[in-house]
Amino acid sequence: MERYIQILIIALEAVMVNKFRSILTALGIIFGVAAVITMMSIGNGARKEILDQMKMVGVNNIVISPIINYSTEDSGEEGKSASKQFSPGLTLKDAESIKSIIPTVVRTSPEVTYEASIIKDGKKGTTQLNGITADFFEVYNLKIEEGSFFNDEQFKDGSSVCIIGPSIKSRFFPQENPIGKNIKCGQIWLTVIGILETQKFSQNTSKDLGISDYNENIYAPLQTLLLRYQDRSVALKGSSSTSIAIMGGRRRGMHGGGVVSITSSSSGSNQANTNQLDKLIVQVENTEQLNVTTQVINQILLRRHHGVMDFEIKVPELLLRQEQRTKDIFNIVLGAIASISLIVGGIGIMNIMLASVMERIREIGVRMATGARKSDIVYQFISEATIISISGGLIGITLGVLLSKGVMQTTDILTIISWDSVLISFGVSASVGILFGYMPAKKAAEQDPVTSLRHD
Repeated sequence: MERYIQILIIALEAVMVNKFRSILTALGIIFGVAAVITMMSIGNGARKEILDQMKMVGVNNIVISPIINYSTEDSGEEGKSASKQFSPGLTLKDAESIKSIIPTVVRTSPEVTYEASIIKDGKKGTTQLNGITADFFEVYNLKIEEGSFFNDEQFKDGSSVCIIGPSIKSRFFPQENPIGKNIKCGQIWLTVIGILETQKFSQNTSKDLGISDYNENIYAPLQTLLLRYQDRSVALKGSSSTSIAIMGGRRRGMHGGGVVSITSSSSGSNQANTNQLDKLIVQVENTEQLNVTTQVINQILLRRHHGVMDFEIKVPELLLRQEQRTKDIFNIVLGAIASISLIVGGIGIMNIMLASVMERIREIGVRMATGARKSDIVYQFISEATIISISGGLIGITLGVLLSKGVMQTTDILTIISWDSVLISFGVSASVGILFGYMPAKKAAEQDPVTSLRHD
């Protein structure tokens, strides 16, 4: 053991004597390891974003939304009017039919949405008021941080109660507990009975999948919005827009007040939004049933809407899984390209070590003449190559971590550094040193001692 330790010390001294050449030799390993760690961290971040988005859009969900600006291809204004007249739009009866007819459907969550502006104690803000059913929180995996969910009686009677997002609490109730307090939306006082847990929100999810920021919204029973605010299914047809603007003042014995303006309009179109629902979420038992269930839903809605394709069906999970597969392939390609740098770095180590053998022939001859064995020479040169590659690997790990942090700080790309990427990179860098250092070491050990001593 002492013999091997002494040889290792000699190898380390040889590397330190030629510091600049050793650093240049290790550059390929340094950049290769750094590239692998950076690419794997980007891949891990992308995978986590996909998983977070899946949780946000719910598991095995199908999203059905109305096409407000629907236009038929029938020729003539008379044909267009007829097609529009016979479609009732997206309604609660659609949700009931889908749930009762399709056995793979676990639950349905119809939603009605209005834009609302709230004023309280001089503070004004705009939020989204959502009318929901009991399945809404199950579909989106939402939990209550404080308070309680709606009960069956509140859903049935359309009670004037609500659950608020954490952002609403921080803006309008910064110094008090909102549970039991009232928010006045128009002429309707909504009593806060619960606060949602904070949800991590991605702007890309909102844009691509139509998911709103749960932290910023107010939720009330669906019947509350249909009975106390507006039911668009009974609105006058043919009008360009339907709106309700209700002004509310301060009531005696009540704390706080507000004004809510609720507007439903279809910009850029002569057709009013007469759909009773703004969205319908259908949840199935497992992913394998998504495609078949989507086809059945499409047929049911076409029949109920008299052949008018005034709705759109999306399957967020399938879209996200397709996106994940695309990113995985992209990351594999980038990882393979980065790994080539490790091979190039290994070849560079081999070339420099071969040149070093030619420069140190006399040193090799002296060592062998003074009792060094061929195995000692092999061990020395392999040790030098391994020291260079391991040092380059450690520097590469540090550089890769810094690059990953830099990417996350300077861009919107999430990066997650895993121990797997660090250990793999370090193991590969050490293996490269041993593998590519063997040939120069073998050539050094095969030198003839007599000829080596005569070498100038």
